[in-house]
Amino acid sequence: MLLSPNAMGRGLRYGLTATTALIAVFLLLPILFIVLLSFGSSQWLVFPPPGWTFKWYGQFFSNEQWMDSALVSLKVAMLTTVCALAIGLPSAFALVRGKFPGRELLFALFTLPMIVPLVIIAVAVYALFLKLGYTGTLFAFVVSHVIVALPFTIISIINSLKLFDQSIEDAAVICGATRLQAIVKVTFPAIRPGLVSGGLFAFLVSWDEVVLSVMMASPGLQTLPVKMWTTLRQDLTPVIAVASTLLIGLSLLVMIIAAIARRRAEAKG
Repeated sequence: MLLSPNAMGRGLRYGLTATTALIAVFLLLPILFIVLLSFGSSQWLVFPPPGWTFKWYGQFFSNEQWMDSALVSLKVAMLTTVCALAIGLPSAFALVRGKFPGRELLFALFTLPMIVPLVIIAVAVYALFLKLGYTGTLFAFVVSHVIVALPFTIISIINSLKLFDQSIEDAAVICGATRLQAIVKVTFPAIRPGLVSGGLFAFLVSWDEVVLSVMMASPGLQTLPVKMWTTLRQDLTPVIAVASTLLIGLSLLVMIIAAIARRRAEAKG
């Protein structure tokens, strides 16, 4: 039986709190350094910065290549989210409620990208799209990102479906609703937290994906992480820190939205 905080001794409780705080500081310090470097006055990535300025943000937002890359990342992430939900929702229903041979094998196939090293997936997808002539296209970006984002979406929806009492849906059918109406009006609102979490996971996976994006990129179509990677090979200006800060900021915003949605769902429940 696990000890609750109240059952622990004062020394153990303080020790665990201090250890957790040290681990959190160790993990967050590199992120804090990147944010501070984005405001540094030096033209190189020097810490601590000799002064503070916003000029690197001005250079980022006034640079057409950086803005195009950011918009491509946003477009790919949004399309990946929509496609992952469109595929993941019916797949999750089939895996939870279906009774067909090979269901466990199908689930393993869907979650395989979480186990296989990303480089192997990237090389395989690149070889396929190179043969089809789709490399460097928005279609190639979205499909490759959906492959790695789909497992997170499916698992989130499956967990919500398993927690949902299907007898409530059956009661709606008995009261005169069709099965589809019961699913749309009863089941979907109940599993909304899983849908939201699955969509947010898909967005975040796509938003900062770099390995697959490097394989799919072309000179005229690059995501923000690819632009950062190519720029790092040539220069180390604080504009890189600005791009990193924006990536971190949007990811943090998505996490906050997910936390708010989860709390509202728990309050309604």
